[in-house]
Amino acid sequence: MITKHNLSDEFPEFSERITSLKATNAHFKKLFETYDELEQSIYRIETDTEPTSDNVLNNLRIERVSLKDEIYQFIIRH
Repeated sequence: MITKHNLSDEFPEFSERITSLKATNAHFKKLFETYDELEQSIYRIETDTEPTSDNVLNNLRIERVSLKDEIYQFIIRH
């Protein structure tokens, strides 16, 4: 089963803070948008809408995890 990894689902306890930071912090908004674009790319590959190699998919997943960690750190610091 292929699931999306939306930040609101990944960090439900921070949903209000995420909404607030998107509206008030340009850096966080950019991180959020980058994560969302990356997540959409991964989802399209996983659903065979945009087939690619396993290597490319794995690299995108690694990038997503790294970005999610950066976002989490930003959320808990602000």
